[in-house]
Amino acid sequence: MERKILVTECPDSKGLIALITGTCAQHQLNIIRNTEYVDPVSGQFYMRTELEGVFNDAQLLADLDAALPIGSVRQLHPKARQKRVVILVTKEAHCLGDILMKVFDGSLQLEIAAVIGNYAELASLTERFGVPFIHVCHQHLDRCEHEKQLMAQIDQFAPDYVVLAKFMRILTPDFVAHYPQRIINIHHSFLPAFVGANPYQRAFERGVKIIGATAHFVNNELDEGPIIEQMVTRVDHNYSAKDMAKAGRDVEKAALSKALLLIQEDRVFVHGNKTVLL
Repeated sequence: MERKILVTECPDSKGLIALITGTCAQHQLNIIRNTEYVDPVSGQFYMRTELEGVFNDAQLLADLDAALPIGSVRQLHPKARQKRVVILVTKEAHCLGDILMKVFDGSLQLEIAAVIGNYAELASLTERFGVPFIHVCHQHLDRCEHEKQLMAQIDQFAPDYVVLAKFMRILTPDFVAHYPQRIINIHHSFLPAFVGANPYQRAFERGVKIIGATAHFVNNELDEGPIIEQMVTRVDHNYSAKDMAKAGRDVEKAALSKALLLIQEDRVFVHGNKTVLL
């Protein structure tokens, strides 16, 4: 017996849940759990169905296509399959270290194909976990040439996702388009507040009482891609900008790890510039 996850997105209409579950029943598949949502503005329907049984994938998907409305998108994912990721880093170790440890202890079921850094500082940390580290230096290269070298390294691993674990470089539209809805970034503020660089300093100057972190997909607008996860922690007037940054590192780790867990479990649907989490 296998377990797989069926994800469905389509225009809403009457009887969709019955159509989908009925088709699964015809294939003698047992529904372990099911979650659905209809966006009240767009009228778009989303459903995540965890199934168990003996699968004929091609026939199941063909039968679903015949039953669902025009414009439907459906995918069937093996539940046990690990998402394959390449992680991009600069010099900060906390997010990378957290992911490596959680993969090591099984908290995250990811396959880390490689870590790529534009500096070499995190090579020793990465290699302690048996993960290859590739140094692609950006110095003396323009942005496009550096990204071309990055893409050549990334593509040899054919990852499902590219994770920016404090990769502190702005990406060009060509790079983003090469991995559509597959680049996940952690930004060190509670977006849409404090977009861009130095958010903790600006939060300190503003006297905020809450700081946060946002894990989001990357698009061509700086720090404005669809949000996957956000977390916060409280601060007060006793905190310097340095203190805020120190406290924020724990929030950054937690938000990125939670986002990767949601991705791992096929719970994230992208709709326009926002996400639906089932």
